[in-house]
Amino acid sequence: MGSITPPGSALMRRLRRGAPGRSRLVLAAVLFLAFLATFAVDWAVSPAAEAATSTTSSTSSVTAGSVTAGSVTASSSSPASAPASAPASTGPCTVSPTNGCIRGTILDSERKPAKGIDVDVSGPGGFAQTASTDDTGRWSVSVTTAGQYTVSVDQGSLPKGQYLTNAADADRKVNATLNANVGQIFQLSDQQGATTDTDSSSLTFARAWQQLASGIRLGLLIALASVGLSLIYGTTGLSSFSHGEQVTLGGLLAYVFANQLGWNIWVTGIVVTLLCAATGYLQDAAIWKPLRRKRISLTQLMIVTIGLSIAAQYAFQYFFGASTVRIQQGNPETVTFAGLTLTVQSYVAMAIALVVLVGTGLFLAKTRFGRATRAVSDNPALAAASGIDVDRVIRFVWTLAAGLAGLSGVMLGLVLNGVNWQTGLQLLLLMFASVTLGGLGTAYGALVGSMIIGIVVELTNLVLPGDFKYATALVILILILLFRPQGIFGRAERIG
Repeated sequence: MGSITPPGSALMRRLRRGAPGRSRLVLAAVLFLAFLATFAVDWAVSPAAEAATSTTSSTSSVTAGSVTAGSVTASSSSPASAPASAPASTGPCTVSPTNGCIRGTILDSERKPAKGIDVDVSGPGGFAQTASTDDTGRWSVSVTTAGQYTVSVDQGSLPKGQYLTNAADADRKVNATLNANVGQIFQLSDQQGATTDTDSSSLTFARAWQQLASGIRLGLLIALASVGLSLIYGTTGLSSFSHGEQVTLGGLLAYVFANQLGWNIWVTGIVVTLLCAATGYLQDAAIWKPLRRKRISLTQLMIVTIGLSIAAQYAFQYFFGASTVRIQQGNPETVTFAGLTLTVQSYVAMAIALVVLVGTGLFLAKTRFGRATRAVSDNPALAAASGIDVDRVIRFVWTLAAGLAGLSGVMLGLVLNGVNWQTGLQLLLLMFASVTLGGLGTAYGALVGSMIIGIVVELTNLVLPGDFKYATALVILILILLFRPQGIFGRAERIG
C-alpha cells in the first residue's frame, strides 16, 4: 500500500519551488499591511493633536480670567490684558498647531525689495499688530486665533516717489487659520492712482519678456513629466490618465519630508524621486504586467488608469486635506537677472530640469538599454524577436516615468509655492497636449512640445486674464489633431 501524502505538503512544496502567483500574493500582502500601518498612525496622531489643541485653548481661557488671592482680575477691565496695538515686528513667523502666519513681500516699482514699510493687521478680539518689511521686502505677523483679519499698508511709510497700487482698496481681508500661512500681495507703482487693471492691460516689452521666462520655466517642468508619459505610450500604447497623480505624489511627499520632518530640501528631492520611481516599479509589477499577460485591451487599461487616478486623488485628500500645503514655509527670495525677476527656487528648478532632461536624452541615445527602449517603442514585436526582454524594458520605463513625474512634483511645489491633492490633475491637459504636439511615443517630441505649450500658455496671459491661459492648450490640441495628428516628430501611419 502506498503512503498517503498529507494535503498540506503539496502546497508547501509548490511555495518552496516558487509557485506562480506567490510573488504577487506577497506583494499584495505587503501593500495591504503598509496601508493598515499608515491608517493606524493617522488614527493615533489625530486624536492626540486634537487633545493638544483643546488643552491649549482651555489653558488660554483660564489664564484670561485668572483669580488671584485677595483680588479678582477680569480680562475685560484690566488695562494690562486689554487688546492694544503691538509694536512693529520684523521677526520671522513660524506656523504651528496653535499659531498661524499672515505674510507677504512688497517690491517697489522697479521690482526691488522695499524696506521699512509698515503693514497694519487687525482682527478678532481687538487684535492689532504692525509689521515692517525687512531688507528683502518681507513682512509677517503671527496670529493665535483663526478668523478674518484686515491687512493694510501705512502709506505714510512708503518710500519717496512710490505709491500703493489700487490705493482705493487699501484695506484687504484675509482668512487666517492655525498651522498655515496666508499671504497678501501689495504692489507699488511710481504713478499715483495706478491700478492693476491698467497695468495688466498694457502690453510692454518688459511684461512680454517676463512672461516668456515664465513660459520656459513651465515648459521645463512639464517636460519632466511629459517625457515619461510619452515613453509609456511608446512602449505599451497606453495613455495613462493617472500620470498626473505621480506629480501630486512627488509634491506631497516633499511636503512631508521637508516641512513636517524638517529634512534638507536637497535630500528630500533625491529621496522623493527614488520613492516615486519605486511606486512606478510596483505599479507595473502588481497591475500592468499581470493585465498585459491577460491580453486586456488598451481601452480597458485606460479605464483602469482613470480609476487609479480617482482613487489616488481621494487618498491624497483624505491624508493631506483639500487645502494647499507648502514645501518650504519661508517666503521665497527673488533674484533679478537680465530684466527678469524670478524666485531662487525657479532658477534652481529650471537648472535641475534642464540637466535631468539632457541626461535622459543622452541615456536614450547613447546607452545599450536606452537603444533597447527606443527599439521597443518603435516595434515591440520586432524587438522581442531580436532578443530584447520587452517586459524588462517596460518595467524600466514605468520606473523612470514615475521618478521623473515625482521630481516634477517637487519642483512645481517649490516654484508655485504650494501643492494640493489635484495639482497633477490640473496639469494633465498640458501634458497630453505636449505629448500630442511633439509626437506620441517620442521622448524628444515630448520635450519640444512641452516647451512650446509652456511658452504659449504663459504668453496668453498678455491678452487673456487669469486661468484662460489653460484653455490655450486645449485649442492647440484640437488644431494638432485636425491638421497634423502625428505631431511634430511623429510619423504618419496607414490605418486599416
